[in-house]
Amino acid sequence: MHYDPIKRQLGNLFNSSPLLRRLFYRLLDLLLLRAWHVNKTLKSFQSNGSVSVKNVLDAGSGFGQYCYGISRLFPSAKILGVDVKQEQIDDCNQFFQRIGNGDRVSFEVADLTQYKAPGKYNLILSVDVMEHILEDEMVFKNFSESLQSGGMLLISTPSDQGGSDTDHHDEEGMHGFIEEHVRDGYNMEDIRKKLMTAGFSTVETSYTYGKYGSVAWKLSMKVPILLLGFSKIFYLLLPFYYVIVFPFCAILNYIDVNRTNERGTGLLVRAYK
Repeated sequence: MHYDPIKRQLGNLFNSSPLLRRLFYRLLDLLLLRAWHVNKTLKSFQSNGSVSVKNVLDAGSGFGQYCYGISRLFPSAKILGVDVKQEQIDDCNQFFQRIGNGDRVSFEVADLTQYKAPGKYNLILSVDVMEHILEDEMVFKNFSESLQSGGMLLISTPSDQGGSDTDHHDEEGMHGFIEEHVRDGYNMEDIRKKLMTAGFSTVETSYTYGKYGSVAWKLSMKVPILLLGFSKIFYLLLPFYYVIVFPFCAILNYIDVNRTNERGTGLLVRAYK
C-alpha cells in the first residue's frame, strides 16, 4: 500500500491554520508509538546536559513535527530539516515563518547520500527514513562526519522482525504494508556494525513495537490507513473511531515505551561520537 498519498492528504487537512497544524503535531505525538520513543530519548538527552545542543539536523523532516518539538525542547538551538520533497520543504518553511520561528528552524532540499556538514551538529535525528534509502552506509558515514564529538545520532526504523508488516502479501505479490520501503527492516547487529564502521564509537539499540506496541500500531495506524485508502468517507468517521480506541492504544504505547522488549518490529538506535 502507498502510504505517502494518505500522509499528504492528512497534512493538507490540518494545514489551513497554524492552530490546526499544531493540533496535527500533537495528534502525531499521541498516536505514533515511534514518537513516544523518540521524544522520551530526546528528553533524556536534554536532561543529561553533557552536551550543549546548538545545532540540530532532522534528516528526513517530513511534516516538521520533530523539528517543532526539538525547537521547544532546545530553545536556543538552530534546527535544519532536510527532505527530498520540495513541496514539504516549502510547506514547513512557510509554517515556521508564520509562527515566528523561521530564524531558528529552517528547511531545505537535500539528498542524504550526499549531504554532510563536517562537525556541525550536536544532534542528528532520522525517523522512518533509513528504510527508504538503499545506500545506507554512505548516509551513516555522512552522519558521522557531520556530528560533533559527544553528539548523538538518533534513528527510528523498522526491524527485520516484520517491521514493514512483511506478513502482508497482496494479490500482486507485493511484500509489506508500506511499499515505499527498500528493505523490510534492519537486523540489530547489522545496523550496529554499519554505524561503527561509519565512525561512531558507541551504538545502543533497543526493540520498539513489541507485543503490546504492535497491537497499538494496528489499532491506531494500520486499520485507519487501510480504511482511508478504501474510501475518503472514513475521514468523517475517524474522530469517532479514535474516541473508542485511543485510550487502549495509549496504555499499550506506555507499556511498550517503559519495558524492555525482547523482540519488536521497530528499532531505536542511539549512536555517539
